[in-house]
Amino acid sequence: MIPRVRFVPLLVLAAALASGCSARREREATLRLDLQMMRHAIDKYTLEKEQAPQSLQDLVNGHFLKEIPTDPFTRKKDWVPQFDSVVLSLEQSSTGLVDVRSASRQVSDAGIAYNMW
Repeated sequence: MIPRVRFVPLLVLAAALASGCSARREREATLRLDLQMMRHAIDKYTLEKEQAPQSLQDLVNGHFLKEIPTDPFTRKKDWVPQFDSVVLSLEQSSTGLVDVRSASRQVSDAGIAYNMW
């Protein structure tokens, strides 16, 4: 007969694993929302100001973001800005912030690094 005490750690481990998966899914959902919000703010800033922002702080200063969010995986405000040329009209273009990515090197369950989202 197998002692019952051996089953308790397995149940605790299973619960911990389930909780970890749930926490990861919550952080992934937060990352998706934060990226969507910042990308929308970049686009809106560019359209309204007729120039691309030069930093995420420009979005806060211009009231397009309330604050720079904390990356749910790095737990820092260490977003990686992507800069490129932005065509504003046939005669006008500027270089500035066009996208933002996570600084996390972790990989999702789907096998895609969070810094590629």
